[in-house]
Amino acid sequence: MSGDRSPAGAEPHPEEGDEAAFRETPDVEGAYPRLTEEQTARLAEHGQRRSVAPGDVLIREGERCETFFVILSGAVAVVEDHGTPDEHVLRVHGPGRFIGELGLLHGQVAFYTAVAREPGEVLVVPLDRLRHLVSQDSALGDVVLRACLCRRAALVGQGAGFRIIGSRYSPDTRRLREFAVRNRLPHRWIDLETDKEAEDLLRRFGVGPEETPLVIWRETTLLRNPSNAELARLIGLPSPPAENPHGDVLIVGSGPAGLAAAVYAASEGLSTTVVEAMATGGQAGTSSRIENLLGFPSGVSGAELTERAVLQADKFGAGISLPLEATGLRKDGDHYVLAFADGTEIAARAVVLAMGARYRRLRVPGIERLEGTSVHYSATVYEAKQCSADPVAVVGGGNSAGQAVLFLAGYTPKVYLLVRGDSLEANMSRYLIDQVERHPRVEVMLHTEVTEVFGQEVLEELDVVDNRTGGHRRLGVRSLFVFTGADPHTEWLAGTVALDSRGFVLTGPEAQEACADPEVWHGLGRSGMSLEAGLPGVFAVGDVRSGSVKRIASAAGEGAMAIHFVHRHLGHSAVPGTTGTAAAAAGGSDVSPHLHRKESSWFA
Repeated sequence: MSGDRSPAGAEPHPEEGDEAAFRETPDVEGAYPRLTEEQTARLAEHGQRRSVAPGDVLIREGERCETFFVILSGAVAVVEDHGTPDEHVLRVHGPGRFIGELGLLHGQVAFYTAVAREPGEVLVVPLDRLRHLVSQDSALGDVVLRACLCRRAALVGQGAGFRIIGSRYSPDTRRLREFAVRNRLPHRWIDLETDKEAEDLLRRFGVGPEETPLVIWRETTLLRNPSNAELARLIGLPSPPAENPHGDVLIVGSGPAGLAAAVYAASEGLSTTVVEAMATGGQAGTSSRIENLLGFPSGVSGAELTERAVLQADKFGAGISLPLEATGLRKDGDHYVLAFADGTEIAARAVVLAMGARYRRLRVPGIERLEGTSVHYSATVYEAKQCSADPVAVVGGGNSAGQAVLFLAGYTPKVYLLVRGDSLEANMSRYLIDQVERHPRVEVMLHTEVTEVFGQEVLEELDVVDNRTGGHRRLGVRSLFVFTGADPHTEWLAGTVALDSRGFVLTGPEAQEACADPEVWHGLGRSGMSLEAGLPGVFAVGDVRSGSVKRIASAAGEGAMAIHFVHRHLGHSAVPGTTGTAAAAAGGSDVSPHLHRKESSWFA
């Protein structure tokens, strides 16, 4: 993607006189669906019709869009760099189609401009009404969400959005690129070392190479080595609370466990805040295809699963803030206070720890300088498009490695799967093993470990060893993907909650036995619950919990179960079969006055 100004699938520039510039872009995998007459009529009940003339701008790049547009007649072009010499058409839509992508649903700023190309008419639906409709109409919701996800993936693949200019050897460049990739933000990386465009841009903005990395957007916005939080604010990612709120439950982490906890907590009327250090979805969000998750017989990508869960949590009123990196936890009266790296604090009566775990970095000679450029710890469309012409290698023997292998095999001519053990059966699901072993472009190498990587600017070769015979072999690959287990990010909890020898959070009887201050339980009249982390009202779920089953379904189940325990800790419970105010209306005597229905933009 580096330096690419000819994005795949982009339409010709209209000024070239090519009639194809005005031809409607064909639908691809549900990215550009045509709404049915019934769906349009239902939307029309909540919107207004508006005439448009050629040149009218409906959505402007870099600005928040609060409106959903359905084209009734005429044509609308989606363009990048509107009004500049670099303007080019990404796609064209005709009657029955709608304008918008994933950022529309999340309140992000637009990564494109939508401009009318012909006289016509559009249906204008306020965004809050759209959210309400798609939450009530599953058919309409599936069409809109599917299209928005596919369109975001297309923007990512086309290199639209902001630009990151920086050296491949710079840790801050790698940090910004990882943040953008993990949050599925359309962007383009311009390598200071190899891209000629970098020098032109530095000269245009009057900055030197020592001031990189830079983030440039729309030729008007320049950020010098911004923090992740500054980049998040530029794009419109959900901001941290403006003041120290005191809520019912604070969830740390937004992987499947954290998002499940958020959905159940908010839907049951608890005041719910989710904080995330990097990106929603956790490791699951980077999975290319998940096929063994209940309810998704044809599989689902980690990105789609994450976005559906985020929208569901938002629907019930949960607040999600990022990037916020937790640095400390303390008790303050009947609340717990979490401190964050930016100096902010958030208080809540209960805390759910759902930080997951991070993939271990491979420590072999020569690898560090190539991390972020041709050594990766996730396999998404960003990385896949960078290595589509060359062989790649994947290290690991678990499900994440298997999913990555199958995904990458759809892009590259050859994938080597390097496994330290003597079989795939130990850690990989049978359905994945069957697909991996049958794939004609995959070669599985058991008893194999990487000993060294070679390459100055990009990966050129791997030295691997057979750990039975000691024999070495060179593999000519251009990218390396590493999935070798994970470590928890729990250093900030040491001395506060009980951790096992590997840093995972102990829960239940083990946590209570290891509790540094047994006195905290006196007077409660109960022992620690099964997910409680050695402090009353602090729970651990998902991958961060010691002894947990490292599966998405079990993580989501633990997140839901934790909210049941939160109710018990707070001294109330929802009436079975009801939630929130419905429980109160049912006359449950043990329903806390804190239980209330959260308002949300979905229900505005």
